Amino acid sequence: MRTRPFGTHRRGMLILVLATLVLAVSACTAGPNPQVGTAPDGGEVAGFWFGLWHGVIAPIAFIASLFIDGIGVYEVRNNGAWYDGGFVLGLGFIVGGSSHGATR
Repeated sequence: MRTRPFGTHRRGMLILVLATLVLAVSACTAGPNPQVGTAPDGGEVAGFWFGLWHGVIAPIAFIASLFIDGIGVYEVRNNGAWYDGGFVLGLGFIVGGSSHGATR
């Protein structure tokens, strides 16, 4: 009787764990935002520049939102992809993006 090498079993477990992790993370993604492109009282919706600013201040806004009701990390009334792009870019500036790992 021939047994499988240990590496094959380990690889199969790794694939199973990764597939489970991907499934769990994808189940937690945000759904569509019905308020995209709308603003209260006919005002402006948040665009790229507001997204950039909100991304930069996101860590501070997150901590403040734990203690103060009414503070949000992400502007719900935005213009979509431009706001999202600015938010991710601004957050990347603060968190360090991929340049931090490249310097090691």
